[in-house]
Amino acid sequence: MAEASVPILMYHSVATAPNDATRALSVAPEAFAEQLALIGDLGLTPVTTADLAASWRSGSPLPQRPVLITFDDGYEGVHRHALPVLAKHGFAATLFVSTGWIRGAYDTGGGLDAMLDWNQVRELAGAGCEIGGHSHTHPQLDQLDDDRLREELVRCREIVTDELGARPASFAYPYGYSSRRVRTAVRTAGFAQALAVGNGLARRRQGPFALHRVTVRRGTDAAEFTRLLEGRAIVRNFAKDRALTKGYAVLRRARQVRRKASRSRV
Repeated sequence: MAEASVPILMYHSVATAPNDATRALSVAPEAFAEQLALIGDLGLTPVTTADLAASWRSGSPLPQRPVLITFDDGYEGVHRHALPVLAKHGFAATLFVSTGWIRGAYDTGGGLDAMLDWNQVRELAGAGCEIGGHSHTHPQLDQLDDDRLREELVRCREIVTDELGARPASFAYPYGYSSRRVRTAVRTAGFAQALAVGNGLARRRQGPFALHRVTVRRGTDAAEFTRLLEGRAIVRNFAKDRALTKGYAVLRRARQVRRKASRSRV
């Protein structure tokens, strides 16, 4: 029997007029509404990240055709535009927040566009949206030393716990990239599962700390979106992204080697 695969959709901003920094990874509200209608028409059932990981750990059943709807960073349009559509369909979703980008007491000013505040995050949680962690300031986690890496993860977890009264179980890596050291740190920080990007369908063999997602962008039309849900032509659609990701990973590793060599000479 072929291994079950699940599409995990990665959204960022849902906005009518996104700024230049978020435009490519934003989705127009009308497109988002059409995409969720397609999910319903195709008979897929959205589940949360925690639900999927728990099922794959325990063997408990999932709906026949599960799909995950996830949002990264914490843009205000998730509350303004996405929440009403999710509620209309009764769909579950997961929002991964960079706690230092959410408006309020912990705001570092790093948010790329209009961001959620904590009251809006609580409203999303109250509507059944799982709230996960996405670090505190959205750095490239593999470029941090061990102490800073732990601080980014633990501070994010603690702030979400304090604001929502519930400890976040799921994490998404900023920029989608992780190393073995980062994955170990995420697990040690108390998260039970984590999502990468990968631009492929999620499979159990990927392990709970490296589940793949597919990117939904402003240029994703209805035909491409349907292909993403059905797992068709994903490799071709994201060939350029995969090449860039591999090249960037090599560059990061080279930087790490140079830093270690520099420290050893001191």
